[in-house]
Amino acid sequence: MSQRYRITRSFQQNEQAVPSISLEECKEYFATQPDFTYTSVFTVTGATSMSIEGDFFLWSYGEIKIPFRHYQGDLYVSGTNEAVIPKMLEVASELGADVGEG
Repeated sequence: MSQRYRITRSFQQNEQAVPSISLEECKEYFATQPDFTYTSVFTVTGATSMSIEGDFFLWSYGEIKIPFRHYQGDLYVSGTNEAVIPKMLEVASELGADVGEG
């Protein structure tokens, strides 16, 4: 079973902090990152194919596309590939957010 991580601001106690990460904020940030692309449908292919609708920012890591999914004010990413950990921490730092399991 793979580990899933959540990039969130919900752990912050600062009254001046913005409580959630908006989709528009994500689109603006990821547009400045050349190794990310946005898609509203993520397709997983293997023995069978499955398409998932949502807001995905796909990180290109070599030949692999790793989805960062925006959902209800947070970003979610799988930790299946260890290379995602430093990238996830970088994204969280840039967005003024924390990382938790979830």
